[in-house]
Amino acid sequence: MDDFLPQLLQQLFNGLSLGAIYALIAIGYTMVYGIIGMINFAHGDIYMIGAYVGLVTLSAIGTQGGVPIWLVIGLMLVVAAVITGVYGFVVEQVAYKPVRSSPRLVALISAIGMSIFLQNWVALGQGARDMAVPQLLPGALQFGGGNGGFEIFIPYTRILIIVVAVVLMVLLTLYIRHSRMGRASRACAQDMHMANLLGINTHRVISFTFILGAVLAAVGGVLIALAVGKLNPFIGFLAGIKAFTAAVLGGIGSIPGAMLGGVLLGVAETLAAAYISSEYKDIVAFTLLVLILLVRPTGLLGKPEVEKV
Repeated sequence: MDDFLPQLLQQLFNGLSLGAIYALIAIGYTMVYGIIGMINFAHGDIYMIGAYVGLVTLSAIGTQGGVPIWLVIGLMLVVAAVITGVYGFVVEQVAYKPVRSSPRLVALISAIGMSIFLQNWVALGQGARDMAVPQLLPGALQFGGGNGGFEIFIPYTRILIIVVAVVLMVLLTLYIRHSRMGRASRACAQDMHMANLLGINTHRVISFTFILGAVLAAVGGVLIALAVGKLNPFIGFLAGIKAFTAAVLGGIGSIPGAMLGGVLLGVAETLAAAYISSEYKDIVAFTLLVLILLVRPTGLLGKPEVEKV
C-alpha cells in the first residue's frame, strides 16, 4: 500500500507523455475536419514519415562530431517539420482537393489509398524492418526509493515530449486566436461559402491547415522515436487510429478537445496496462470512448452541429 501513490504518479506521468503525442496528432485530424468536414486517414502515416525524416537527419549529422545534443534534436525537429509539411501539402493536393465536392465516401477511400501508398513508399525506401534510434537523452530523474520503496523514474525524453507539446499547443492557440491566417481558419470553419464571398482564399487556408497538422504530427513522430528507440513504416497506422479516437473523444472539430482527448486516452491506456494487463489497454481505451459518446455524442468539448436553413 505504501508504494501505491508512487506507482500511480509514475503511471500518470507515463500516460501524460503518451497523451501529449496523441494530442499532437489529433490536432491535425480535428483541424482538417473542422474546416472541410473530412477525416484525413493518411495523417498517421505523416507522423510516421516525420519520425523517419528525423532519423535520417540524425544519421546525416551524426552524434560524434561535437554538435551539442540540443542542437541535434532541434535540427531533427525542424527538418522533419519542413519535409512533412511538404508531404501534408501534397496529400491535400492529390488526395483531397480533386474530391472536395464529391461525396465524403470518395474522400475517405482516397485518404485510405494515400495511407497505403505512404506506408509502402517508406517500406520500399527504408525497409519494412524495425530501425533503431540512438538514445540522445539517456538518463532520468529519480525520486523516492528509500527503504526499498518504489522509485519514480522520469526519463528525460519523456520530459522533452511534454515540454515541447505544451509549448506547441500554446503557440497554436495564440496563432488561432490572433494571427490573420488563424482568423481566416476560424471563418472557414464556421461557414466556408461565406468566407469565400468575403474574399478569404479558402484554398490557401485548407492547404495551410494540412501543412500545420503535418508539422505537429512530425514533431510527435520525432519525439516518440527518441523516447521508444525504434520505428518501422507501420507505426503510423495504430497511432493514427488512437489519435483519431482522441479527437472524437474530446470532440471532433475542437482543438482544446483534441488536446484533452489525447491526454485522457494516454492516461487511460497507461493505467490499464499497469493495473489490468497490457493486453487489455486498447480495449479499455476504446471502451472509454464508447461510454463517453453514449453520454455525450459530440465528445467532451464538441458542440452539436446546427443545421443551417
